[in-house]
Amino acid sequence: MSPAPLQNVSVNPQANVYFDGKCVSHNITLADGSSKSVGVVLPATLTFNTGAPEIMECVAGSCEYKLAGSPDWKKSGPGERFSIPGQSSFEIRVTEAYHYICHFG
Repeated sequence: MSPAPLQNVSVNPQANVYFDGKCVSHNITLADGSSKSVGVVLPATLTFNTGAPEIMECVAGSCEYKLAGSPDWKKSGPGERFSIPGQSSFEIRVTEAYHYICHFG
């Protein structure tokens, strides 16, 4: 199930491009001042570092992820979320385009 469309947002038209284009996102600011990013990860295995805590919400596609210090890969599909602590990292393994919303804080 896809999340409801995001309403009343400002979009930064400058894309964030990571890992030679394997991950592309846009920062958005909601009416309440909170920020998120929306994007896509293309097939790859990547490692991301976090500053603030993050929640990754799957919009379409799927991924497997492994949090820092964990030996286990877990799967996340449409409508599912996973949380990453701040000042940490996670690996993400994608075999099909993984569309996401990243919630910060």
